[in-house]
Amino acid sequence: MLTGVWVDVAALLASYAIATIASPAGVSGAVLLLPFQISVLGTPSPAVTPTNLLFNVIATPGALYRYWRQHQTGGRLTAVLVAGTLPGVIVGSIIRVDFLPGARGFDIVIATVLAPLGAWLAVSSGTLRSHTNRKNHLSESVLVVVAAIVGCVGGIYGIGGGSILAPILIASGRPSTDVAPATLSSTFVTSLAGVMTFLILSAHHHGSIAPDWPVGIALGLGGLFGGYTGARLQPHLPDALIRRTLGVLVLAIGIRYAWLAAA
Repeated sequence: MLTGVWVDVAALLASYAIATIASPAGVSGAVLLLPFQISVLGTPSPAVTPTNLLFNVIATPGALYRYWRQHQTGGRLTAVLVAGTLPGVIVGSIIRVDFLPGARGFDIVIATVLAPLGAWLAVSSGTLRSHTNRKNHLSESVLVVVAAIVGCVGGIYGIGGGSILAPILIASGRPSTDVAPATLSSTFVTSLAGVMTFLILSAHHHGSIAPDWPVGIALGLGGLFGGYTGARLQPHLPDALIRRTLGVLVLAIGIRYAWLAAA
């Protein structure tokens, strides 16, 4: 386990690499940084959750700014996702502190959802007929419910939810050019609310509940530049490549949580 200044250096480099790879698909990379924080950086629980959310708050504006310059805002999809994830993350943060300080109860659920979805995205054809057939898209009412559940999970685990929402939306036939800015915008708002909720909870609870600020800031700065880099690369990447890269990432996350659940 790293100590001293090497913790911040490792956090900066790892978050830059992960954000560069993940942001073209609308994923901040927080879900991949969670086990890295615990295993390599030694961030204690449950402080690892708000620290991961702090990474999202600092990191996602880099990608969002680049997408805005490329005239990609996510449109109404952004508002629909935020309407669900915002209340969800507040509930999830409270559950994390009061009922699930270890948060192991959701490992099998996340593994069950993400592993098969990631495998399907990784091996299926990159050309989707549903890109031009909107009837296959999830309705807004369904998306709000799904986003609320994802927001709750995000509050528990310290993820913005893009790693779950992005593959669901892309699998339903939405192009990554629409999905990426929408899910990252939702991730930013959700994570900001989550950090604030944990700060309030830390004033009334004992233990490591507030974010680890040095680690969170180092992670965030790496993600800020990595997210901008990834967003700049997205228009030059084939949608099939983005889709399959996301599939591999999601599959890896699913396998990771399956391993945690079985441990």
